[in-house]
Amino acid sequence: MPSAKTILFILLGIFAAVFCAFWIWELTTRKKWRLPSVFQSAIGFVTNFFDTLGIGSFATTTSIFRFCRVVDDEKIPGTLNVGHTLPTVVQAYIYITNVEVEMKTLVLMIAATVLGGWLGAGVVTRLPRRSIQIGMGVALLAATAFILGKLLFGDPAETGTQGLEGGLLISALVGSFTFGALMMIGVGAYAPIMIMVSLLGMNPATAFPIMMGSCAFLMPAASIRFIRAGKFDARAALGLTLGGIPAVLIAAFLVVSLPLDIVRWLVVVVVIYTAVSMLLAAWSSKRETTINGVKGTDVPA
Repeated sequence: MPSAKTILFILLGIFAAVFCAFWIWELTTRKKWRLPSVFQSAIGFVTNFFDTLGIGSFATTTSIFRFCRVVDDEKIPGTLNVGHTLPTVVQAYIYITNVEVEMKTLVLMIAATVLGGWLGAGVVTRLPRRSIQIGMGVALLAATAFILGKLLFGDPAETGTQGLEGGLLISALVGSFTFGALMMIGVGAYAPIMIMVSLLGMNPATAFPIMMGSCAFLMPAASIRFIRAGKFDARAALGLTLGGIPAVLIAAFLVVSLPLDIVRWLVVVVVIYTAVSMLLAAWSSKRETTINGVKGTDVPA
């Protein structure tokens, strides 16, 4: 009887294989086999390096794409999903293998996140995105203050658990489901998961296999939809993949080798960055809405 980890790896391999088959088929039938530029691969290296540290890759890649005009705006979402899928799968294999976490907790939290992405998307996409960004940003900053207090005044010998039971596990599953649904409107799950496992008393390092495993199952399915529709830049996506995989290998083993107290500080930095980014995005969204509203009244139709 194979272990739960073996079954998880087999399922992840199947997801990745189906994704690769679709991508190769698309590139072959549409004759889009073009090697990416050095710059496109460099984008993949940099963004996936920081993604492996928990920063996330979508926001950083989008910023670079838009600033440097690498990919047309309408093709950015598909390019992000397709290009970052395989590096994320590699992250999942590395972290699940090297970071100790109780398998029942890991599998259930991954399943809850994926289920949230599939079932919760219809509900979440009808909610005001700006309100969600503000709420999540404020909540993350408040939770970070609590974690920071424990770092500065708590017991430095505390290590945290590798898994959850009872009510704590149920809380983690509800949170994972919610974060999976929020991912469907572009609210990243990395920082919320980091905070949640820390507040529930788990070792902060366990957030990495949970985060990467969840995204590794969600992204192939989303990417296949973009591939079938042709809504992505094939050359830029290939650059993200080719540059991203070696970056993941370098960054992942760096995180695995860090002492626990440094991992906790890394969590604080990542969450503060994410919270501030969400609040700035919400402010920018309000400003654009206001400007557009003014234009609408000043300029005749």
